[in-house]
Amino acid sequence: MPKEILEKGLKDQAIDLNINYQDFDKFYQLLKVGNEKTDLTNIIEEDEVYLKHFLDSLCLFKIKEFYGAKKLVDLGTGAGFPGIPLKLANPDLDITLLDSLNKRLIFLDSVIEQMDLKDIHTLHMRGEEAGKDSRLRETYDLGTSRAVSRLNMLVELALPLIKVGGYFVAMKGKNVDEEVAEATKAIETLGGQIKDLIKFDLSQDDNQRSLVVIKKVKPCPKKYPRNFGQIKKKPL
Repeated sequence: MPKEILEKGLKDQAIDLNINYQDFDKFYQLLKVGNEKTDLTNIIEEDEVYLKHFLDSLCLFKIKEFYGAKKLVDLGTGAGFPGIPLKLANPDLDITLLDSLNKRLIFLDSVIEQMDLKDIHTLHMRGEEAGKDSRLRETYDLGTSRAVSRLNMLVELALPLIKVGGYFVAMKGKNVDEEVAEATKAIETLGGQIKDLIKFDLSQDDNQRSLVVIKKVKPCPKKYPRNFGQIKKKPL
């Protein structure tokens, strides 16, 4: 049963959360219907959603900074992962769901309205545009992103949004060591410092995951982020 997947998964990951499982069921039903109208995710079978979307998102609570009232940006949120599950598990989080594809955000606006979620909103903008916007730059306590790009490019989109003293956590798979080594220079250039690298299996069937925890230790140079074409052509 889906509830048991989430319940057992959180216990196995040593994550202590007070979950309202009805909220997750409602989000799943909205995702299922929404996916019939808009291509949101290839993973839609219920057990798979609970494991690979819901539990995967909630594994960010392995990091103590995700508890309590914080301002968080979910960069490239897609169908709302990890942002919506984070909100359902910790209503105190103030969350911005940022994505460049408006059709996904239309779906998420509907989810927010139908589930009556507070202090969570969508933002239709590219990551590099957000990082240049004075209203957003270096204003977030926390940032996260899942399956957006390689780490050496991703950090140039993300770290300009994080305030000094805040954290950005990149959600990655098993082949993370090469990405971390590749991104070390970029992280330092952008004012970040790797604080932790958490590796774990999402289930007994493997599903290897990694969380790259980066602390923002100094302001990001004003010339970053560059436009994405430059980032992709010549990563830091």
